Amino acid sequence: MKYLMGIDVGTYESKGVIIDTGGRVIRTASAAHGMENPKPRFYEHDAEEVWLKDVLQISNQLLRETGIANTDILALGLSTLGTCLVPVDRGLRPLRKAILYGIDARASDEWEEMTRMYGEDGVRRIFGRLICSDDVAAKILWIKNKEPEVYAKTYKFLTGTSFLVARLTGEFKLDRFLCTASFKPLYNADGSVNEEMCAPYCRPDQLPRGQVVTDLAGRITAEAAALTGLAEGTPVMTGSGDSSSESISVGVMSHGDTMIQMGSSMFMYCCTDRLISDERVHGGGFLIPGCYSVSAGTNNCGTVTRWFRDELYSELLDAEKAGGENAYAAMMRELEKVPAGSDGLVTLPYFAGERTPINDPDARGLIIGLTLKHTKAHLYRSAIEGICFGFAQHVDILKENEIAPLNLLAVGGGTKNPVWMQMAADIIGEPLHIMEVTIGASYGDALMAGICCGVFSGFPELKKIVKPAKTVEPRPGMHELYAPYRRVYDEAYAATRELMHRL
Repeated sequence: MKYLMGIDVGTYESKGVIIDTGGRVIRTASAAHGMENPKPRFYEHDAEEVWLKDVLQISNQLLRETGIANTDILALGLSTLGTCLVPVDRGLRPLRKAILYGIDARASDEWEEMTRMYGEDGVRRIFGRLICSDDVAAKILWIKNKEPEVYAKTYKFLTGTSFLVARLTGEFKLDRFLCTASFKPLYNADGSVNEEMCAPYCRPDQLPRGQVVTDLAGRITAEAAALTGLAEGTPVMTGSGDSSSESISVGVMSHGDTMIQMGSSMFMYCCTDRLISDERVHGGGFLIPGCYSVSAGTNNCGTVTRWFRDELYSELLDAEKAGGENAYAAMMRELEKVPAGSDGLVTLPYFAGERTPINDPDARGLIIGLTLKHTKAHLYRSAIEGICFGFAQHVDILKENEIAPLNLLAVGGGTKNPVWMQMAADIIGEPLHIMEVTIGASYGDALMAGICCGVFSGFPELKKIVKPAKTVEPRPGMHELYAPYRRVYDEAYAATRELMHRL
């Protein structure tokens, strides 16, 4: 029997899986880690102590706990937080903490500099939208402007996946989809570096080479074999961002297939048969050659529920640590006591600024309608409803762009909670399909590693493997019941934007 391994590094946790060549899960493993927030709008990871350490730990753990011979692992697939940036020296050692994805909004001065450089029309032509916190070029420019000593020592500018691939194989490769989605304007559509456009940011040779996600990036070196437990020479695929890998794990492979990923943040991928241009979201290519996508993401999903647990329900967390019930499960039970609409309470869950559809890193959380009758259970339910209203906004944008029919596929930690899933289906007004395997990106990594080493012929074969386990239907009348609260949610940001910025 032969096997495939996939490992994904996320915001607060890394996950790994070994599957057999039929796609069956053999074993999973995980490693928790923190996220650093050294100052407002700054979010970081230590690339060695978080990304690399987790991969080494999980790889060894999976091999040890399964007893599978390392020579029976046919290939390794990797993914990490997609639009991160870490500068490294010639020894592949990080020169600073990694700057994280769109949640990190430190480069706002650089967005303005780039907008002046290209002009607003040029920005729309080059980026297809406004420059935002997901753009890696702005992060590179921030290092150039704000940390010139780091910039001067940089040998390569890497993302999480390309950093890990380099450390394990010695090769510098980057998913072609990430090249064109997150590194504009530094790459051409074929994944080659756009040398002319690099000039304001970096040298062309400082960027990894773009190629298809399932292409061979390199093979495990002798040094990496000793650290990972994998056999020397094991193929490693190019890899991708966690959200795009997760979309494959749930079957986003045909027009209208739409992943709603409920993790620390919410991320959405919709596979389309044509390019969609809408400034509220990101339209572009997809990691499946010949397909297009609409992607979108909020900064606030599990991060908000975590904040409520730590700050308002600490007694439940203490009880969990003492061997009691899971704190999140207990919180949801409290939430069920509150009626839909939270007795007239609406929350904008912009606790860490917001990405799509408002693209405003200076947005802030807002609670409207508080009265003396409201409890912390009301606050929590209203926050969850607000997160779901955000989901619904994105689904409506897809419908406005005439993407139909939509096949909504839910995955991530939030899917473990049936109450939350029912609320989401009711508020969106569409069925939500909960996938049979909800491990997430690491499962997609393992499946795509199978294409890399020839176990699977391509994505159509993967589509046959990935299946939904159940469907959550919206309950009659509930979508209409939530409608007036949704309207308040939609109008609240515009009504308070200037006040948020003033704060």
